[in-house]
Amino acid sequence: MNKIMVTQSSMPSVDEYIEEIKDIWDSKWLTNNGFKHQQLEKELCKFLDVNNTTLFCNGHLALLTVLKSLNLSGEVITTPFTFASTTHAIVQAGLKPIFCDINPKDYTIDVNKIENLITPKTCAIVPVHVYGAPCDVDKIDAIAKKYNLKVIYDAAHAFGVEVNGKTIGNYGNASMFSFHATKVFNTIEGGAVVYNDSNLTDRMNSFKNFGLTSPETVEEVGINAKMNEFAAAMGLCNLKHIEEEIAKRKRVFERYIQNLKDIPGIKFQNIDSSVKQNYAYFPIVIDKEKFGKNRDEVTSLLADNNIFARKYFYPLVNDFDCYKNDYNSNDTPVAKNIAENVLTLPLYADLSLEDVDHICNIILGR
Repeated sequence: MNKIMVTQSSMPSVDEYIEEIKDIWDSKWLTNNGFKHQQLEKELCKFLDVNNTTLFCNGHLALLTVLKSLNLSGEVITTPFTFASTTHAIVQAGLKPIFCDINPKDYTIDVNKIENLITPKTCAIVPVHVYGAPCDVDKIDAIAKKYNLKVIYDAAHAFGVEVNGKTIGNYGNASMFSFHATKVFNTIEGGAVVYNDSNLTDRMNSFKNFGLTSPETVEEVGINAKMNEFAAAMGLCNLKHIEEEIAKRKRVFERYIQNLKDIPGIKFQNIDSSVKQNYAYFPIVIDKEKFGKNRDEVTSLLADNNIFARKYFYPLVNDFDCYKNDYNSNDTPVAKNIAENVLTLPLYADLSLEDVDHICNIILGR
């Protein structure tokens, strides 16, 4: 049997992509805010219903740039249940992460524990929309206003998600999306920051271009984080198919639910009914006492059958070698428990329902 990986990149047809990139040969404009780049920013503003979109070569540098551009200093409250990039960007921006535990329902930051972590040094909150499940944006907004804090969402997983009919990029001061090849929407590699304060635009465009504010003026130590034209062209193609992409993912997602619901020891992420999902991932949390096998045993069993699920997110960020001397994961016990028992199953638009059934039958020992 062919390998089934945890994800598979969605791509347009070869002919469609070739048609999109043809005029790049005419313009010879390959990077530095080219025509495709400009067009994709405009199209994303429309799709995400936001005032401003700034593109980057990846989501990590997008998050780093917006943190730097907001002139923050001090402590940032965030979650350890995330990919390494979130915390690394905070540290690379010269800020100190303060880890808040997650809630056991949808694995996003526990809004009831944020206020106890706020100190005079706190400048911002960086919550993460986990697996496409949005944080409690209203409660976070209320806390931020009460303490005059900035809110920058790591929305890497949340492209296309809506809460109560409002697109996810309209919450907080800014949101970062990842357009990595594994995401619901991809530009091969890429990312974006969306925001409503247009004053951020020039600052971010300068920082992502070495700190240049004019051809002869460099006002700060910037980075190179520009998206090239071929990546933007892939984004323009994929954006045309995004609704179809999400609909296909939904079929796979719902088949998993159908096959694994009511199984003792298998728990699903609980996403509120007010959320329009993007079906980015399908995580399950496995309780060995009730299910009979632990997460690692299920992972190995699937791998023996050429099916490659992912322990995502594991380990917790506060258990990374580069952070564990400064933090204790026992301080975030819910996150620690979920990280040690969570498994994200293969999910992508072209995964057949027959393969989903096969995966579930292996998990259930059928």
